[in-house]
Amino acid sequence: MPEGEYEAVLARLDALEHATVEIGTRPEERTVCVELAEFLVRRVADAAAVELHPQQPDDGASVAVTAGKDALLDDLLDGPSDHEERTGAVLALPLRTSQGEELGRVRAARAAGDFSAHDTAVVAHAARLAAIHLGHARRLAATEATALHLQRALVAEPGRPHPNLEIAGRYLPSGPRTLVGGDWFETVRLHFGRSLLVVGDVMGHGLDAAVDMNAYRSALREVAATDLPPHRVLRQLDAVVAEDEGRRPATCLLIQVDPARSTATFASAGHLPPVVFAADGSAELVELPVGPPLGTGLGGYEPAVRTLAPADTLLLFTDGLVERRGEDIDVSLDRLAALRLPPGSGPEEVVDEVLRRLDAHTAEDDVAVLAARRRERPTA
Repeated sequence: MPEGEYEAVLARLDALEHATVEIGTRPEERTVCVELAEFLVRRVADAAAVELHPQQPDDGASVAVTAGKDALLDDLLDGPSDHEERTGAVLALPLRTSQGEELGRVRAARAAGDFSAHDTAVVAHAARLAAIHLGHARRLAATEATALHLQRALVAEPGRPHPNLEIAGRYLPSGPRTLVGGDWFETVRLHFGRSLLVVGDVMGHGLDAAVDMNAYRSALREVAATDLPPHRVLRQLDAVVAEDEGRRPATCLLIQVDPARSTATFASAGHLPPVVFAADGSAELVELPVGPPLGTGLGGYEPAVRTLAPADTLLLFTDGLVERRGEDIDVSLDRLAALRLPPGSGPEEVVDEVLRRLDAHTAEDDVAVLAARRRERPTA
C-alpha cells in the first residue's frame, strides 16, 4: 500500500472513531445536527449544513444548522439531496435510518479540491451515525409528548369551586427529561358556598407515581363529597388507601374555605404548610398540626381554623417549590415567607410571581401550586 494511502486510511479510522464519541452526546435533534455539522468541518470540510424534514407535513419549519465558512453555506443549501452526489466541491448525502426512512440531508463543501473516497466514507459514516441518533431523539420526544399529555390529563383543570372563589393553579415537571410525577391539586365544591382546596404529592416519580396520584385524586373526590371536615376527610382517605398495600404513601393538604364566615379550616397529612398573602403583599406561613402521610393507616389528623381577610390569598404548594438540595427545609420555607408581592395581587399574579421569584422552572422536583382568594362582590 502506498505510504500516502496508508496515512489516509489511518486518518479515516481516526475520524470514524471520533465520530462515535462526538456525535449524539444528547438525545436532542438540534444538538445532533450541530454536532454532525461541526464534526464534518473539523475533519473533512470547510463548511457543512444539516437540514431535517418536518416529522409531519403540518409541523411547520424544519430544523437547519450550519457550521464553517459563511461564504460556502448558500451553495450547501441550494443543491439537490435526493441521492448521494458530488458537484464540484460539494458533497450531499441523505440522512437515512437503518429502516430506510429519510430524515433530512447533510452537505459538506470545500473551497478548493474535491473529496477523496476516504473523505466520502467519513461523511457517509457520520451521516448514518447521526441518523441513528436522530431516530432515537424523535422516538424519545414522542414518548415524552405522550407522557406529558398524560400528566396534563391527570392534573387537568381541577373541579370548579363555588363562584365566590378565584383560583389559579400550575404544574411544572422537573426538567425536560422528566416524564410524569405524583404532584397534583384539586378543588371540590361543597354545600353552603364552601369549597375544598387540595394539594398532594405521591412519593416517587414516573408513570407509577402518576397512576397512584390519579387514584388518590379519585378517592378524595368521593370522600370529600360526604362534606366532612378536612381532618375527617383525611382520616377516611388514609383508611381507604391503607387497604391497598401496593399504593405509594402521599402527603396531602386540605383547606375548606367558607367565604360566608370568612374562615378557612386546615388539615395536613405530612404536607408543608400553606402561605397566606395579605392585601399588602406580605406572606405568612400558617401554623397547623401535621399528621402522618396518607397510606400509613395511622390516622391522627387534627384541624386548625383561621380567619381570612377579604383580600387574603391562600397558596398551597408541593415541596418542589421550596426545597433545595442540602438546605434545611425551615430555611427554604423562610425564603418563601420573606417574599413581598405587589399589593393587591390576585391568585394568578401570586402564582406567577412566586414561581418566578423562587426560580421554580429550574426546580429539581415537580412543582404543583394552587392559589385561592375570596371573590369580591360587586358594590351597588
